[in-house]
Amino acid sequence: MPRKSVTDRLLTLFSFLTLEVLVVGGTFVASLLLFFYLTRVVFVAHSAQFDDWGFRQMEELRAGRLWLDSVARGITFFGSAPFLVAVAILGPSLLRWLGRKREALEVFLAVAGAALFNQLLKTHYHRVRPSSALLYQAGLSFPSGHAMIGMALYGCLAWLLWRHGRHPAWAGLLVVWAVLIGLTRVYLHVHYPTDVLAGFAAGLLWLILLRTALRLWWREEQKA
Repeated sequence: MPRKSVTDRLLTLFSFLTLEVLVVGGTFVASLLLFFYLTRVVFVAHSAQFDDWGFRQMEELRAGRLWLDSVARGITFFGSAPFLVAVAILGPSLLRWLGRKREALEVFLAVAGAALFNQLLKTHYHRVRPSSALLYQAGLSFPSGHAMIGMALYGCLAWLLWRHGRHPAWAGLLVVWAVLIGLTRVYLHVHYPTDVLAGFAAGLLWLILLRTALRLWWREEQKA
């Protein structure tokens, strides 16, 4: 009877590990395909169909609801450079003080790495921002930094909560929050919808690559 119990537990653990690998691997491939598809739409086909549709949806949402401008500006702050810099410094510092050194490193690299990766992509693609922006925003447009770094940060925090089995509902809400921040960039016309979608995809790509690399590194450390 005990042997059967141990076997059942091992089979259950294996099934969960397999499911995790499938989900993470599938997300990585889907994000990679989406990103490159968007680059073809924007820079090869030069199609503005999706961008125009996205802006129209936001204009319809905004019509008669100008109070949403203030809400959008407030939400978009949580993906801004000042906020992200503060989080990248204070968040890991707090986690280290709590004895969570690995988690501190994950959060720092999620933000810092995504920010660097975003600048490299923006410099490479060199897309100018929309001229219809509701507020001035310096820099280039593709992919959206708010969407990309926000997805990396809040996705990382969501994964940490999920991994430790604490508040899975909050983990889901963090991902929804990252998506909402990205949508405010379209609402404010500081990014094209394709910029934001590409930002989400690139943010997930970076987060998955980072977590995979850290897992392999820590595994090698334990062996040594």
